[in-house]
Amino acid sequence: QPVLVISGAVAMGRAILGGDESDSTVSRQVLAAVGQSPLMSVFEDAFKSLGITVAQTLLSRAALEDRRGYLNARNTLLALLDRNIVPIANENDVVATEELHFGDNDTLSAFVANLVDADLLVMMTDVEGYMRPDNDGVMKLVSATDRITDEMIADAGGAASLAGTGGMKTKLEAAGLATAHGATAAIVSGRDPKNLLRFVRGDRIGTRFSASGS
Repeated sequence: QPVLVISGAVAMGRAILGGDESDSTVSRQVLAAVGQSPLMSVFEDAFKSLGITVAQTLLSRAALEDRRGYLNARNTLLALLDRNIVPIANENDVVATEELHFGDNDTLSAFVANLVDADLLVMMTDVEGYMRPDNDGVMKLVSATDRITDEMIADAGGAASLAGTGGMKTKLEAAGLATAHGATAAIVSGRDPKNLLRFVRGDRIGTRFSASGS
C-alpha cells in the first residue's frame, strides 16, 4: 500500500508563468497555486493507464502539529489506502508560512511515513545514495547503516539544483525521523525507472537505514 510524496508544484508554476517571479514566500505560493493542478494531472494520467485511482492530499505542518488535524489527516490517508486509492501528498504551499512549513519534501515524507505507520520510506534522488569518503578521500556509497550521526548530517550537502529545496542533509534528517518511529528508510537513485522495484525486490542498491525505534 504505497503513499507517494511528490514535489514540483512551484517548478511547474514557474514553467507556466516564466522565470520572473521572485523567491519570496508569496511568489512561491503563487507558483504553487498555478502549478499544483497541472502537476497532479501528470500523475493522474500515469496512474489511470494502470487502472489506479489517486487522491491529492495537501498537508500543512500547522495542521499536523494540531492533534485534531493530525488525526484527521491520518484517518483520511488510512481510509484511502483501505480503498486501494493511492494518496499523492504534497505540502500545501498556498497556506504555508515562512515560519511554519516543512521546507522540503524529504521532511514531509518522514512525517507522512510516521502518520500512516509505514514500514518503509524510500527517498528517490539524483545520486546513488549516501556517500562518504574512504581513507583515501574517495567518495564511496554506504550501502547500509544503523546509525545516523550528527557528524554525517553536518558533512552532508544541500540542494543539488535550483528546483530542489532539500539535499543529502535533509534526507539524512528525514531518515532519522522515520527510523526513530519504526520505519526502515532508504535513499535510492531515481534516474533509472526500475530502481524502486529493484530496491523493494532486495537488490543491493542505494543506502538502507535500519529502524531504530518501534
